[in-house]
Amino acid sequence: MYKMNSIQIVLIVIGILIAISVALVGCPTYNVWQQEMSGRAEFAKAEQNRRIKIEEAKANLEAERLNAEAEVERAKGAAEAIKIENGALTAKYIQYLWVRQQSTLNDKTVIYIPTETNLPILEAGRTTTKTTFNEE
Repeated sequence: MYKMNSIQIVLIVIGILIAISVALVGCPTYNVWQQEMSGRAEFAKAEQNRRIKIEEAKANLEAERLNAEAEVERAKGAAEAIKIENGALTAKYIQYLWVRQQSTLNDKTVIYIPTETNLPILEAGRTTTKTTFNEE
């Protein structure tokens, strides 16, 4: 077996003490560096989240602008339709619009009975008249 002499043992002990000293000095420095890197990572994440929120807000604003433009175009179309109808909505045109919007009724059942003009009667109960019998 190999026996260590006293010089080798002293050198090993000195080496261990130097390693421990470096570790004790290096730990606080490492902790400071680690905290700095952690702070930078959090800052970068916060900056990215801020940019994402800004881009989402810009997208929402653009969507609202496009919706407003669509509403203006719908209003222009309605105004043009009224102008074509000589500035007044007629009963037949209202009935036509009613028939046209029936395709958007998803869960409702509408029974359509065509008349001689092929337009629906929108208010069937409204035009009833009272009949009175006079006894002589």
